[in-house]
Amino acid sequence: MADWFNGCELKGMDPILISIFIGALTGIVLALTGAGGTIIAVPLLMFSLHLTVAEAAPIGLFAVGLSAAIGAILGLRQKIVRYRAASLIAFAGALTAPAGVWLAQRLPNAPLSLLFAAVLIYVAVRMFRQSQRDDNESMRVSAEPPCQLDDVEGRLIWNIPCFRALALSGTMAGFLSGLLGVGGGFVIVPTLKKVTNLNIPSILATSLAIIALISMVGVISALLMEAMKWSIAIPFGGGTVVGMLLGRLFADRLAGRRLQQGFAILTISVAIGLIVNVIWNMFFI
Repeated sequence: MADWFNGCELKGMDPILISIFIGALTGIVLALTGAGGTIIAVPLLMFSLHLTVAEAAPIGLFAVGLSAAIGAILGLRQKIVRYRAASLIAFAGALTAPAGVWLAQRLPNAPLSLLFAAVLIYVAVRMFRQSQRDDNESMRVSAEPPCQLDDVEGRLIWNIPCFRALALSGTMAGFLSGLLGVGGGFVIVPTLKKVTNLNIPSILATSLAIIALISMVGVISALLMEAMKWSIAIPFGGGTVVGMLLGRLFADRLAGRRLQQGFAILTISVAIGLIVNVIWNMFFI
C-alpha cells in the first residue's frame, strides 16, 4: 500500500477523493462542450496530484474515453451519431495515437507542458472568437461544406474533399491524444462544423464516439508501455463518468455563448498556470 499512489500523496488530503472530484469536473465540462473536458483533464491531474504530462496523459485518456463512450452510446440510441464519419476519423487517429504516446514518454516534462499550454491558448482563443461569431451567424452566407447530407436518406455524401478533411482531422487528433492525453474533440468538433452540414447535437455525439475510439487506442498503447497509473486512473475515471451523466441533465439549459466564453477564460487561466509552473520549476527549484 505504501506505493499505492506512487509518490502522489498530498498533505491532509485523500488522493482518491481528489481524483474523483476533478474527474467529476472533467465529465461535466465534457458533457457541456463535447470537447472541453479532454483539455482540462491533464492540467487538473498535474496541479492536484503533482503528475508530469507523461504520467497524467494516459489517465486523462482513460477517463475521457470511458465517459465519451457512454455519451456516444446514448447518441447511438438517439440515432444522431454519424458512425461512418466517426469510423474514418477514428481509424486515422488510431494510426498516429501510439506515436504520440511513445514520444510523450521520451520528451522532458517542461517542453511538453509548454506545448500543452500553447494548445490550451489556441483552443481558448478560437472558442472565444467562435462565441462572438455565433451572434452574427445568420447574417453571413458561407460556402457549402464538402460533406453534405443526402436529402433522401439523410447520410453524408462522400467525396475526395470530404474524405481528406475528415482523415486529416483524425490524424491530428490521434497524435495529440497520445502525446498530451487529450481526446481530440477540440480538433474534431470544429472540423465537423466546418466541413459538414450536421446539426450541433449530431456533431457533439459523433465527436464523443470518435474521442472514445481514439482514446481506447491511446490507453492500449500506454498499457503496452507500462505508462498507466491505475491507482489514480480508476477513481478519476469513475468521477468523470458520474460528471458526464450529471452534465447531460443540464446541457440543454447551460450550453450557449456565455458557456463558451466562460470556458475560454478558464482554459486561458489553466494555460497561464502551466507556464508559471514550468518557469518556477526551472529557475526556483
